Amino acid sequence: MARKKVLLFSDFGVDDVIALLYGFYSEEIEIVGIVADYGNVSKETALKNVAYLQTLTGAERPVIGGAVSPLTGELPLYFPEIHGIAGLGPIIPENHHGDETLLENFFEVKNIITQYQHDITIFSAGRLTSLAAAFILYPETMKLVNDFYLMGGAFGVPGNITPVAEANIYGDPYAANIVLQLSPKPVYIVPLDVTKYALFTPQMINDLDNYFKQTGDIVGEIIKPLVDYYQKFYKKTYPELAGSPLHDLLALWSIKPDSEMEFVKVPVKIEVNLGTTFGQSSGDFRDSTEKIEWKSHNVAVNFNYSSFIKDVFQTFKNPPAR
Repeated sequence: MARKKVLLFSDFGVDDVIALLYGFYSEEIEIVGIVADYGNVSKETALKNVAYLQTLTGAERPVIGGAVSPLTGELPLYFPEIHGIAGLGPIIPENHHGDETLLENFFEVKNIITQYQHDITIFSAGRLTSLAAAFILYPETMKLVNDFYLMGGAFGVPGNITPVAEANIYGDPYAANIVLQLSPKPVYIVPLDVTKYALFTPQMINDLDNYFKQTGDIVGEIIKPLVDYYQKFYKKTYPELAGSPLHDLLALWSIKPDSEMEFVKVPVKIEVNLGTTFGQSSGDFRDSTEKIEWKSHNVAVNFNYSSFIKDVFQTFKNPPAR
């Protein structure tokens, strides 16, 4: 079976990094390019993280510098209490610097899509500013993309930034609206409604870490400190949770041909008017034959948790040759 070729847009927080590692390990997904964005950390820090991860894994991929701020015009807010100062939990990479030539090479997005035309999937794990820019700048090229996936939104559950808004959408609702309006085909949206259940318990992470230590997998050994840091935030903020939800990992997993993720196609709208509902994701999930006239997209509503956990563990325990 041919591997799914993925161009990854990411703002490189903890769950983004683990999703990227999963992509590097997977035999069903091939990361063919990385767009490093602001979001959980600054664009410059995101580029440093990519340099660190590529050195650690030996997985060299084309790297593209994305956006530095949202279309709202507001200065971006970073979240060191959730993801760490560098977005890598307690890890602060030393002597790793983003290539300055990558700061303004966004045109490479067009080249990668053209290279893999009709055989490439775009996956956005963060704010949608850069992806929105690609739709505005390269509308014909974007028609060559096979599928669009994104982690974001909160439809039937509370938000994690405001009572109604999820972080990736709230960070730039204008960009999210552009993506969903200009996409030439329905976007696959993996929202908090499902990712909040993608829980990894401390015992799961400890078991995985013991395996990495026994096998000498130094790449895998960075997962535990990342998730442990993440877990501290969730334990303090959501004390009833049994573990840490790895949102972006689940969303990337959903791209696999055999992933057991259930999507429903519904009209979707992002609230861009300032107010208490700013950044809210709404979908018309009614059974009615008369739906509201919004553009329709595929929204994830359920997944097989056991299958997800089993596949992630099997993937990480069978590392690629380096």
